Amino acid sequence: MTIAQLNAADRATFVAQLGFAFEDSPWIADAAWERRPFADAGALHAAMLAVLADAPEERRVALIAAHPDLAGRVAREGRLTPASSAEQSAAGLDRLSPEEVERFDALNGAYRARFGFPFVICAREHTTSSILAALAARASNDRTTEISAALAEIGKIVRLRLRDAVTG
Repeated sequence: MTIAQLNAADRATFVAQLGFAFEDSPWIADAAWERRPFADAGALHAAMLAVLADAPEERRVALIAAHPDLAGRVAREGRLTPASSAEQSAAGLDRLSPEEVERFDALNGAYRARFGFPFVICAREHTTSSILAALAARASNDRTTEISAALAEIGKIVRLRLRDAVTG
């Protein structure tokens, strides 16, 4: 869709077109609709991130928790959203050796136990090895730092998803 079409869209159409951008969290697109018109996709992205920044911490953490584990059971069972599936595939996470799957499972499990939500990284900007390195490194962060890091990565993910979905 073009930015002009999104600016003219009713709320339901706007959310239907952009609700996917934040993993299982169409409430962000719904709130961003009220901030129209947008000059371009960058302004749309900024408005959506502002909605997220204005949300209470429990809602931001729920957004993080909506993301699947990288190379996790949901991915192996083919139950990812289309966007997540493409992103994990771009990083090679759909072609792991059994040993790599075991390493992801162990690191994902330890990370989730420490923070209460899954590790989030913009997979399209990484390789399997750089994701594993970041997962190991970020596991030592405190919770506040890690919430900020995860939200920054979600911002990158959304920027790329919008770049793919919005023209003009």
